[in-house]
Amino acid sequence: MKRNKLFLGVASIMLIFSACKQENKNAEVASVPEKKSGYEITPVNIQNVKLTDEFWLPIIKRVQEKTIAYAIEKCEEEGRFDNFLIAAGEMEGTVKGVMPFDDSDVYKVIEGASNSLISAPNPVLEQLLDSLIGIVKKGQESDGYLTTWRTINPAKPPAEWVEVKEGKRWESLFMSHELYNAGHMYEAAVVHYKATGKHNFLDIALKNADLMVATFGDEEGKIPAVPGHQIIETGLIKLYEVTGKEDYLDLAKYFLDNRGNPENHELFGEYSQDHVPVVKQDEVVGHAVRAVYMYAAMTDIAALKNDEAYHKAIDDLWNNMVEKKMYITGGIGAKHEGEAFGENYELPNLTAYNETCASIGDVYWNHRMFNMSGDSKYYDVIERTLYNGLISGLSLSGTEFFYPNALESDGKYEFNQGALTRKSWFDCSCCPTNVVRFIPAMPGLIYSKTDRDIYVNLYASNYATVDLPNNEVQITQKTNYPWSGHVEIDVKASQADNFNLKMRIPGWANNEVLPGGLYDYVNNVSDKVEVYIDGQKEVINSLDGYVTLSSEKVNGKTIELKFPMEVRKVKTSDKVVENRGKIALEYGPLVYAVEEIDNKKNYDEITIPSNDDFKVQMEPNLLGGVNTIQDANFKAIPYYAWSNRGVGKMKVWINSSLK
Repeated sequence: MKRNKLFLGVASIMLIFSACKQENKNAEVASVPEKKSGYEITPVNIQNVKLTDEFWLPIIKRVQEKTIAYAIEKCEEEGRFDNFLIAAGEMEGTVKGVMPFDDSDVYKVIEGASNSLISAPNPVLEQLLDSLIGIVKKGQESDGYLTTWRTINPAKPPAEWVEVKEGKRWESLFMSHELYNAGHMYEAAVVHYKATGKHNFLDIALKNADLMVATFGDEEGKIPAVPGHQIIETGLIKLYEVTGKEDYLDLAKYFLDNRGNPENHELFGEYSQDHVPVVKQDEVVGHAVRAVYMYAAMTDIAALKNDEAYHKAIDDLWNNMVEKKMYITGGIGAKHEGEAFGENYELPNLTAYNETCASIGDVYWNHRMFNMSGDSKYYDVIERTLYNGLISGLSLSGTEFFYPNALESDGKYEFNQGALTRKSWFDCSCCPTNVVRFIPAMPGLIYSKTDRDIYVNLYASNYATVDLPNNEVQITQKTNYPWSGHVEIDVKASQADNFNLKMRIPGWANNEVLPGGLYDYVNNVSDKVEVYIDGQKEVINSLDGYVTLSSEKVNGKTIELKFPMEVRKVKTSDKVVENRGKIALEYGPLVYAVEEIDNKKNYDEITIPSNDDFKVQMEPNLLGGVNTIQDANFKAIPYYAWSNRGVGKMKVWINSSLK
């Protein structure tokens, strides 16, 4: 059957994204009522946060105007959309692509574009998404089942490592990704519904979720099983939060409760965090992306069910990760083999994996941990990951990607799926499409709220509206963060009382690299954090990691925060063998790296001197505009920007002359 051509190529799609800027400026996002999440603290919706920031806004626009369109074009080229049409019988052929989870790339692109719609309504993009959703619907079987490779030919998966015997649904859940695909679909459908108010994608997801509820469980006639790759759990919980249907929450908990239960299924082992019951796990192990997706779901259950066993487990797992298994960039996952966490204190640099997807999943998990506790330490991890190990996964052009994010390169070891630098795409394209879904939602991380407290968790120029019970608070941030530590915040509330403004003091400004003590600063900052209200210095108490000011004190006022910006030297615990005798450099929230291109004459001889004679200089024409760190011997750039100028050597950890 002849194919209906939907796309005209990447250039045409980019025009769709960019040409609508003016006509959308007065468009409104559909109002979707929010249900109780179970968390004490909730994020301020990205619809109510308008970025004007010179650091984050260009990154988000790059994704909105280039990367989303590029990913759609790549999905088109590689047959991602064709698979839905082949499954529907509207095209002839065999399954296209080489991964059983290729369907999920389509869902993640829809999710990213939907997040873009929330912050920047765009009728033409919305219509394009309706077309994509229409294609997805065609591939869904009558009972709700939706994994295209199974529908096209159940006995022939696209990957050799998916073993099938009888060609039946659900027979190889360890690697079939049938439930993984569903999880990404649910997450995308909920975001699309919140962005547009439309049910077209949500109905597809609910039909599939109802099939899952009818299929899996311990009741007679159901299949006792758990997914190989976690994410269906958080997807089901999001469907529960939108619909209130307890069956979805119960199934998510069933999948978690039965991990590590040999009476339920043949265990998948540590690789899939399926070696012992989740409430008995206290060390982060196995495939890092699977792990943090599961920990996020466990946090949801701890919050929604007030489950103490789950709560203790996620605390233990989080502590193990930050104390023994996290890179200075916020990256996680030491090993290429199994894309996995290593042993405690196993943190190689040249062969570090640090998958971009794992950084994204870790932000999702830490955001939930914060929403449950209000503890600033989780945002210390989020900030470090955002500014370093996450955005490093995307090139400054917006169309090249790191799958792993190494902390060292010798210019020879092809660490990035066979490449020495970022690649334009991957056969396994989970990381590019995950960047697409995540980056447009970043403004939703800036503010959080309870009925009485407004949290300012990240610093970026923006205008925000925070709705509290019987009060509307307008907040304006102006800052050149992360290049500067000066932040101005204006507050105007409809009611002058009954709320507190809580402004986070970043861990780095309080002489803490990361919670847990894996890293320490060699040189503490010489200045303290300062706060001014309309120019008058304020005496502050920040024992909980926040400067807390009452509404009576801040309403109608300008608050100034001054964080001490100095070049910082970082050392690692001696238990990390590879970093002994080495120092890393930071400035503000940014980790720095030295590249061969800036230090051609002496790259291999660079050492960190014992003195602190560093010069920090803004170079507006370098790498999109960055602060560099220089001394007489070397020049360093922000780690996230490395490898944008060709192939060469790089290192974060540098030999030191310190004794």
